[in-house]
Amino acid sequence: MKTNKFLTWAVIVLISIAVLIYFIRGVGVSKTEEKKLDQPQVAIAESIQRIQIASSRDCNDCPEMIEIPAGSFEMGEAGRTHHVTFSKPFALGKYEVTQAQWQAVMGKNPSYFKNCGGNCPVEQVSWDDIQQFIKKLNQKTGKRYRLPSESEWEYACRAGGRNEYCGSDDPGSVSWNGGDKTHPVGRKQANAFGLHDMSGNVWEWLQDTWHESYKGAPANGAAWGGNTSYHVLRGGAWFSRQEDVNAVHRGRSIPPIADSGFGFRLAKTL
Repeated sequence: MKTNKFLTWAVIVLISIAVLIYFIRGVGVSKTEEKKLDQPQVAIAESIQRIQIASSRDCNDCPEMIEIPAGSFEMGEAGRTHHVTFSKPFALGKYEVTQAQWQAVMGKNPSYFKNCGGNCPVEQVSWDDIQQFIKKLNQKTGKRYRLPSESEWEYACRAGGRNEYCGSDDPGSVSWNGGDKTHPVGRKQANAFGLHDMSGNVWEWLQDTWHESYKGAPANGAAWGGNTSYHVLRGGAWFSRQEDVNAVHRGRSIPPIADSGFGFRLAKTL
């Protein structure tokens, strides 16, 4: 009997130890999983740091450019998206092109809000005017500057996320809109790629011609041409309503039109 009791207690003790070890290991796995959940945030932070380090400027008066990594995303509104894949990185202006930068290349400043200063976005520039600016800048630098495609613009705006605005769900943190003038670039919070003012301040001209939907749009990030006389504008402006400065809202105008709400940022082929 004593032997049987001893064996019974030994079994109970062993089972208890096994349960305790299982519980401890379970806690260990849980902590490991927590670390795994933190890893994407660390990776994103490291990625942003690399992107910021990769920013460059080709001349003293040239726009500061940030390298945008290759990748894929769903372009457009939920339920009506268009899948786009970028096989190579490209560069995009950290800020909208400023009055001082336009003056340095073109020798004049067409902006309505000149009193805002040289660090404010250039405006009252048409799509046609911008093509002349790009031509002169490329001759000066030997680089391949251009307007962004619409898919490049939205990919850079979203920066790996799905925020309502370019870098935040709070428009006040990233956008100048609903006001009566432009503001110096870079005063609002940047998005995860380090880009400023993609929501608000000035509408940004893009290379693409206007299409009502993304049906048939390029899936490789290239600009979409066509027979229409309109070109796409994105991002909204200093006077825009809140719903017009979100990540998916689209505008359009014809190439010769210049407006105090129309500006641009540059892209560059790497």
